Formats: sequence, C-alpha cells, structure tokens
Amino acid sequence: MAQKYRIYINEKAILVTESEPKKENYEKIDADVFDLKIIYTWILAHQNKNFYVLRKDAKAFLKEVAKNVTLIKAAGGLVKNEKNEYLFIYRNDKWDLPKGKVEKEEQVKEAAVREVEEECGIKVSNLDEKICKTYHAYIMRGEVVLKKTYWYNMRCKGQGKLKPQKEEGITDARWFKKDHIEPITKNTFPSIMDVLVKEGLVGKESRLQEAGSKMKI
Repeated sequence: MAQKYRIYINEKAILVTESEPKKENYEKIDADVFDLKIIYTWILAHQNKNFYVLRKDAKAFLKEVAKNVTLIKAAGGLVKNEKNEYLFIYRNDKWDLPKGKVEKEEQVKEAAVREVEEECGIKVSNLDEKICKTYHAYIMRGEVVLKKTYWYNMRCKGQGKLKPQKEEGITDARWFKKDHIEPITKNTFPSIMDVLVKEGLVGKESRLQEAGSKMKI
C-alpha cells in the first residue's frame, strides 16, 4: 500500500504521497525544491487549501523535511472509560484531545500518559496500541518548526470528577459517547479529525467537511 502523510499548516494540508491524489483540488509542489521553511509562508498566502508532494518513498522524504527544521515531539491519547465514552478537552476555542511535549530523556509512551493525566486530572488504567502520528508546522520564536505527535489508545476506570488544567489554557473536559461527538467534529483541528478517522469514530468524508481552521501549538 502506498504510504502517505499529512503536514498541517493551520487549516491547510500538504499531502506527502507515493501516488497521485484522487481528488482534483490538490495542487502539486515540486519535491526537488521543497523546503518547509520557505514553502510555509507561501502556503499560508495561497488560496488553495490542499497541496501534495509526490515521492517514491514518502517516509524517507518526510524524514528529510524534518531534518531541515526544528522537530518537536509530542504525545497524547484518545481515552475511553468503562461507559465507552471518549475524553475531549476544550482549549483555544476548539475541542481537542489531551497531549503535550515529550520531555528530555522521557519515553514517548510515558509522556502520553503523563500529559493526559495532568491535563484532565484522571488516572490512566491502560495504555493500549498506538493509533497514528500527526504532523503540523507553525512558527515558534520566529522560526518554522514541525511538531510530530504520537497518539495512543488509553483506558480509564472510575468516574472521578474531571479537572481541566487551566494553566495550560484548558477550560473544559468532558466525556462524549461515540454517537454524540458531532459538536467535536464541527469545532476541532484537522489532526484530531485524523485520529478520529483512524479509530473509526467518524468517516473519512467528515474529515474533509468538518476539520477546523486553527492548530494548537
């Protein structure tokens, strides 16, 4: 199966792919001259929202892209409780999943659990399989950086009161049933939609229709 990855810049996406996109609204970027530090502002100013880079080895190309900018690793989780409800947080006027930066010398899985517990005031009972990795670029201290986020399935026992970490800008934390997550899909980030699509909580078309327009950094 052909590999493909998405790098998000706000509401816009660069598809790094090994095959031509089936949809016609993708604009091609020449892989031979691709430089994320240069292309970043061009994409923001461009009217189109979807771009693609065609390479025989998409994974290797993405690694090269990451070498040329500062790479920040983050980790988070999609948490399910005993009632089969999923945990979401509200931050920066968007619904989100708990996540945060991986500390120096910290394992990615450890960071994922720590961030979820800190941001929501819960205790993770089980850390399950990795869901996916997402990528988004943004400006930090005047430079383009690339954040790579590792997402994991997690489980939580008990129904203790959720405690959103207000110092991290989190104003709400709630459990949602799978059938009641429409408010999430109408007001969230594109990378979160990728996680929900991967887990089968929403369909692929929902990602295109409902993805939000602002990325949390």
